[in-house]
Amino acid sequence: MNNAKQEDEVFKKLPQKIVDPCLSQYIYIYDLPARFNVDLLKGCHSLQKWENMCVFLSNLGVGLEIIEKSKKEVLSKNSWYATNQYSLEVIFHNIMKHYKCLTNDSSLASAAYVPFYAGLDAAQQSQWKRLHGKDHFMVGGRIGCDFWREGDLDHNWGTKLMFLPEVSNMSFLLIESCKCLYDNEFPIPYPTYFHATNDDEIFKWQRKMRNKKRDYLFTFVGAPRPDSPSSIRNQLIEHCESSKSCKRVGCYHGSSKKKSCRDPVQVMDNFQNSVFCLQPPGDSFTRRSIFDSILAGCIPVFLHPLSAYKQYLWHFPKNGSGYSLFIPEIDVKEGKVMINETFFNVSKSEVLAMREEVIRLIPRIVYRYPGSRLETIEDAFDIAVKGVLGRIEAMRRQITNVNDSYHAKVVAL
Repeated sequence: MNNAKQEDEVFKKLPQKIVDPCLSQYIYIYDLPARFNVDLLKGCHSLQKWENMCVFLSNLGVGLEIIEKSKKEVLSKNSWYATNQYSLEVIFHNIMKHYKCLTNDSSLASAAYVPFYAGLDAAQQSQWKRLHGKDHFMVGGRIGCDFWREGDLDHNWGTKLMFLPEVSNMSFLLIESCKCLYDNEFPIPYPTYFHATNDDEIFKWQRKMRNKKRDYLFTFVGAPRPDSPSSIRNQLIEHCESSKSCKRVGCYHGSSKKKSCRDPVQVMDNFQNSVFCLQPPGDSFTRRSIFDSILAGCIPVFLHPLSAYKQYLWHFPKNGSGYSLFIPEIDVKEGKVMINETFFNVSKSEVLAMREEVIRLIPRIVYRYPGSRLETIEDAFDIAVKGVLGRIEAMRRQITNVNDSYHAKVVAL
């Protein structure tokens, strides 16, 4: 036996080092009292004064399955649900229960997840003392400004959760950052109606959107703001209604479901048939509609940078012009641009490139059905977890470097 073969035989007999696939990815979930999550779901009928949330928060937070009656086959056969835009924290919690790298040993965890739906009761736990909450994160199903309310009066919408000292060190994942003022807020996508159970469902949907014939140049799905003359929506509606190239779906209180933008089938049908989708600010800078339009392969058109470009840094490409158009709302208000002319000036090759980039984004902005696994692609949940683990690791290294520098100075003295 020559030397090379002898070395091979010796190498085979050596014990192989087992690499832990969950190294630096373990997450510990706090077992909070039921009053902070489960009990809130039991009282779902009283969560909002104007709407019963029980039907939306059923089925692990994704809502009731949508059975399409339309002969158009707007949706795929499976994995479509009447998901409410504010159900993120319930969906995220139920997906996290099946995360591949959960641990019951908090000392092994790289991060600790606080599954609260309305409050927080974690600051007295031993896990907290390790980094004073810097390795903790939580998820909120509303916009950031709803958690920065200073008063306790009834007319002050939201809570003062983010003013609690214990929360200041934590990473907070929510659907919109509060004007991008706080460095511990990390926006992640609004829930859409689509919750795939496997990779193939997502691939099939992407193919469907690539092959979709689009009859309208642009669309606007949304309500006017009659009490707010400064709202850009009023001008956009005028532009849309004056153009034969635009399809509009209005949202009005009291309108029938078939004519309402709250009908998932109608909304998705409209987006699928349009090349560009207008996405102005609504009650806040962002809209759930942004993600519904991307899911439909429709190129989003933003009118304010806080609607997307400064929000979803983990999920959207840095180059916003690769997947969207930006038209400053001031230019629309001052009559410097005509919406339809702007779209006509975009070349066919640019449209195709942007649409392909939008369709490529689809897996990154949808949340899979809780309990299911994706094999070759990452969804919005995976990317959010990767993002928060990366932030925590960066803070941990920074703390370590500061401590090492301090000890080095002490030794030198």
